Amino acid sequence: MGATTALALATYGVRVHVVNRFNWTANTPRAHITNQRAVEVLRDLGVEKEARLEATPWEWMGDTLFTTSLAGQEIARLRTWGTGDDRISDYLQGSPCTMLDLPQDKMEPLLVKNAAARGAVFSFNTEYLRHEQDSEGVTVFLQDRATGREYQVRARYLIGADGARSKVMDDAGLQVQGQLARAATAYVFFKADLSRYVAHRPSILYWIVTSNAAFGEIGMGLLRAINPWDEWIAGWGFDMSKGEPDFSPEEIKRKVRLLVGDPDLEFEVKSTSVWYVNQAHAPIYSKGRVFCGGDAVHRHPPSSGLGSNTCMQDAFNLAWKLAFVVKGYAGERLLDSYTLERAPVGAQIVARANQSRVDYAPLNRCFRDADAADPVEAGLQKLADPGPEGLARRAALADALKVKNYEFNAQGVELNQRCVSAAVIQDADAAEEVWKRDPQLHVQATTRPGAKLPHAWLVGADGRRVSTLDLVGKGRFTLLTGIAGRAWVDAAAAMDRPYLRTLVVGAPGALDSYCSWQELREVDEAGAILVRPDGVVAWRQHAATTDVDAATVALERALAALLDAAPAAIRA
Repeated sequence: MGATTALALATYGVRVHVVNRFNWTANTPRAHITNQRAVEVLRDLGVEKEARLEATPWEWMGDTLFTTSLAGQEIARLRTWGTGDDRISDYLQGSPCTMLDLPQDKMEPLLVKNAAARGAVFSFNTEYLRHEQDSEGVTVFLQDRATGREYQVRARYLIGADGARSKVMDDAGLQVQGQLARAATAYVFFKADLSRYVAHRPSILYWIVTSNAAFGEIGMGLLRAINPWDEWIAGWGFDMSKGEPDFSPEEIKRKVRLLVGDPDLEFEVKSTSVWYVNQAHAPIYSKGRVFCGGDAVHRHPPSSGLGSNTCMQDAFNLAWKLAFVVKGYAGERLLDSYTLERAPVGAQIVARANQSRVDYAPLNRCFRDADAADPVEAGLQKLADPGPEGLARRAALADALKVKNYEFNAQGVELNQRCVSAAVIQDADAAEEVWKRDPQLHVQATTRPGAKLPHAWLVGADGRRVSTLDLVGKGRFTLLTGIAGRAWVDAAAAMDRPYLRTLVVGAPGALDSYCSWQELREVDEAGAILVRPDGVVAWRQHAATTDVDAATVALERALAALLDAAPAAIRA
């Protein structure tokens, strides 16, 4: 979260100082799935193109395989991350951005470099010790780890993005609820050319089903492609009650060769690590002038690929609010909306990630015969049996694979978030939202306040396609209306707010040539939709408005309520 927050604040022209106790950013791949909403954040901050150059492209994320080893018998495949024929149109309609696989050790330097170029200050080898806050700001106590020198920094606000063992969070008196370290996984990051096994069936995840080792809670081993196809992570569960995993050279060689299915494989070990399965989240993200986010407030396994994406979205939500308060555009109560909007998302993704682990059990029952000497061999024989048991197991396998769509094709989980706070003004006659399709699997495009502005392709001034999302954001509110909504244009111009722009869909530069925005806007062409800097719809007026005074009053009242600020000139 820290690097994204720094990039956003620096982009918005706010001074930001980042401290990191380490000498550089993440030194292992760790988080990697970058979903559509996170890529939209990168797009708004102007670094999407650079990220794509570093990432494994969407089409290579493709199939998730279940095999007895990389070289062994293939059991099943699942089209994942929206690449399947039945889902690809949903993903293309839902966002101008496709998913990416960008490991953390590539993502973080990209964010830091761009943040520094825009004015953010970074202090590495610098440890946070404690903080004291008062009515005017926060005094942060730091130590230069190279020299041992202790010093203080004074700031308006402090952001704790210091991970799952957050000291900032502890010092602020914030707590998480749930269970920590309920299971554990060992990772080996290694280098070997495995293209002969995978280039013809590209994926980033290969699940290995074998009886030759205990593989923990999920019941399978993992080979994860880091850099196709010569950098990999091998992963397996271990019993925490028996201490740390065996990372001896002999055991690593045995485990990796077992997962790959090549008894003579030679490979280079780059690093080893252990991570623990957490199921915990914080109900409150801030205390006074201290705000926490990212892994500090939602702690969960990497299943569903929601971790770094949610961290980036925490940052995107918080940064514009801090910028508006610092610049005097908004009152401090705007910052109360951060917890109200993000804590429910944190709780949701913690539950989803942990449920995704549980959902491997039905698959394992199809592959295994628990009472046999070799459970997997016996289970696979029964899976292939032409008789009634084989028929039943194959039907169960199909059903079990469908359940895994909630981990690997959950576009709704990623894009259907709804913000509820004083930073959103609901429709006066709003009823509970009705979901037309499964809200975990499918995105529902709507201009309903609290939802992300829908993506629609328009035609820009140069004749090229441009997304509605490209024409909002960038640190400012955007008032959307149509050609008939001249009153809104005149009202916004008269108000002359530095943080407010107007977008007329249908005018040159934003032509609705496909007429797709007409189908999505849900308001009259002369109505209005007010979009926050983070792309969330803050307020809308359905009915046509042709009177400039009426438009001005409505807009001023909306902005005053949203930003905790007095209207410049309310007229009855």
